[in-house]
Amino acid sequence: MSIRTSLKKVLPPISVTEQEALDAGDVWIESSIYQGKPDMHALRSLPQAKLSADEQAFLDGPVKELITMIDEFELNNGKHIPQEILDFLGKNKFFSMIIPKKFGGLEFSPYANSTIVATIAATSGAIAVTVMVPNSLGPGELLMHYGTEEQQNYWLPRLSVGQDIPCFALTSPEAGSDAGSIPDAGIVTMGEYEGKEVLGLSVSWDKRYITLAPIATVLGLAFKVFDPQGLLGGDLELGITCALLPKSHPGVELGNRHDPMGVKFYNGTTRGNNVFIPMDFIIGGQKNIGKGWQMLVSCLGAGRGISLPAMGVASAQSAFKSTAEYSFVREQFGVPIGRFEGIQEKLADIAGKTFLLEAMRVLTTEGLGEGVKPSVVTAIAKYHMTELGRDVLNSAMDVQAGKAIQRGPQNTLANGYSALPIAITVEGANILTRNLMIFGQGAMRCHPHLKEMVDLIHSNESSADAEFNKVLGKTVKFSVKNAFRSFANSYLPFVRSAESALPEVRKYERRVNALSAKLAPLADLSLLVLGGDLKKAELLSARLGDVMSYVYGAMATIRFYEQRVEDRQQAKAYFEYAMEWSLQQGEKAVVSFINNFPNTPTRGLMRFITNTYTSSYNQIPDDLVRELSTAALQDSSIKAQLTHLVTVVAGDGNSINEEAFKAKHAAMPLLSKVQKALRKAPVVPFLSFENAVNKLHEAGSLTEQEVDTLLAYNEKRKLSVRVDEFTFDMELIDANGDKVVEEVKAA
Repeated sequence: MSIRTSLKKVLPPISVTEQEALDAGDVWIESSIYQGKPDMHALRSLPQAKLSADEQAFLDGPVKELITMIDEFELNNGKHIPQEILDFLGKNKFFSMIIPKKFGGLEFSPYANSTIVATIAATSGAIAVTVMVPNSLGPGELLMHYGTEEQQNYWLPRLSVGQDIPCFALTSPEAGSDAGSIPDAGIVTMGEYEGKEVLGLSVSWDKRYITLAPIATVLGLAFKVFDPQGLLGGDLELGITCALLPKSHPGVELGNRHDPMGVKFYNGTTRGNNVFIPMDFIIGGQKNIGKGWQMLVSCLGAGRGISLPAMGVASAQSAFKSTAEYSFVREQFGVPIGRFEGIQEKLADIAGKTFLLEAMRVLTTEGLGEGVKPSVVTAIAKYHMTELGRDVLNSAMDVQAGKAIQRGPQNTLANGYSALPIAITVEGANILTRNLMIFGQGAMRCHPHLKEMVDLIHSNESSADAEFNKVLGKTVKFSVKNAFRSFANSYLPFVRSAESALPEVRKYERRVNALSAKLAPLADLSLLVLGGDLKKAELLSARLGDVMSYVYGAMATIRFYEQRVEDRQQAKAYFEYAMEWSLQQGEKAVVSFINNFPNTPTRGLMRFITNTYTSSYNQIPDDLVRELSTAALQDSSIKAQLTHLVTVVAGDGNSINEEAFKAKHAAMPLLSKVQKALRKAPVVPFLSFENAVNKLHEAGSLTEQEVDTLLAYNEKRKLSVRVDEFTFDMELIDANGDKVVEEVKAA
């Protein structure tokens, strides 16, 4: 019995849906990470994504106008998105950023798509979700890639101008992560359509969690097709199929809503029972029956790599901006709270991770902009960027404390805090993405020989044994090289390579190469020892996926720092924190993986090859925490660059915080003068800052102009640290104690 046939008996077969998922998408820079040789040259050679004139004009025009129309507090206290906003979105083509211009769409780049969605998300999660869904996985993208010419010419122009609003229904009560087991069925049959008897499908479905379903006018639907009468002359079960159904079609049920965390985007159910549809409703026509799953997994890039990560970045930038400004303006014991080391630890983490997130956002969309659809990278982006956004927002809530939990128009965190968990559930729950997708797909797609080996193992061709033996030899050679590379990088630091011209980058680039070199033999040994069981060992495979992910994040950080940062001196502490954190998380994953590997002899070999004999790993130095937290309190170009997605509207919470922040920076010399004067001649009783300033003025220590500057700053400070108040019946009160009267809009 050959090695191949022995393995065939042991390894579980790969299902059709698994095979289609593995075949979907492209292999990009993640392949070099998996193979232990991060391609830094390709990273640095990637063209920089920039907004075109049309894209910048859209941001400066319709996007800014949209943001001024949004009252997120009122929106989340109401029941519906105002119709004027929905009409504005349709009229200005917010729903057609990915649709080609020839069909009336905007045809924006992935980078622009991400920037627009993130800019909206920094103001309103509900409106961002409403915009991102038609520009993500759904009818528009499926039609562009798989629709017939007739379908494209009819539907895409209507979707472009918001004449039709789309939704796409995949998830059912019985099938979530296991989408291949959806019970929704279409039976091939003859039926009546537009007065004629035609061949079609009798479809029954029950779907939930469908965004925009309550207001959609056209429903994208995934279901399994069966042909019990043999009308198509083939098998009984024909596979998952995607179709487009107008809401007006008899039997289509749309309208019921869910309530996702109180965030008022439209999300709900759709149902139908024995609804007859003609074959023309299938996306791409009858020939695409059974190709639905392949179509879906091939189009996941936008949702996973653009929209959902954009929400994570938006949350982080909004949290960073408000927390840095609040930490500088808010004082306790006579000093800004940002000077206390407990706050500094949180503030540095917020700043460093925001830098990392923006770097990952830019690199991922630059890759997508080159036309590749890297399934592994987009899974990395979706999982880690939504989780990092959640980490940053949690830290911001800790720092802002009581101010953060009191809802109201001035609160810059509460709405994002409510909305962010939604992002971790879409396009596959985050637990699924981390534990099954990143390394599961990464191993099969990034290993130069593994996929071919698996295909040959399950092959019935007579030449399979000979072909398998050739590939096995290549695999052994590849694995031996990986082991020697890891050994050299682990024990001989001077052999680690670095190409950067910047000394502060070179030391981290060497660590990136060393960490990636460890990943390759760990993956090889795991596959050799555990084989198909590695798929079930989710805790182990997730840690290998983490190593890939954090190396990717570190590479993105290097590229961003080298090519995008306006002032490297200001940004150095941000860069170093992002690099330290990413690499330490990767090193921690290596330690945890080896410590928990179930085979003792293999575990010992892994320790030897990677020089991992201890469970300890580096921590962020306290000095770096202090340096970065201090830098985060400055009104610098890097702070502006890392908060550029936040649109400041006069009178809103961000505007109030920013004005106080800038006013304090301008008044710092005078505040220092006040402190010195009070040390020499204390004002007793102090009573208030205003009283002390006026007393110093009376004593001749401050000029009238200086008093005006200080009191003007103090008014901004008091407004910034204020929290929203309501009457007993929860009617909003303004800063003067008056009830806020809402304008009555004409019907």
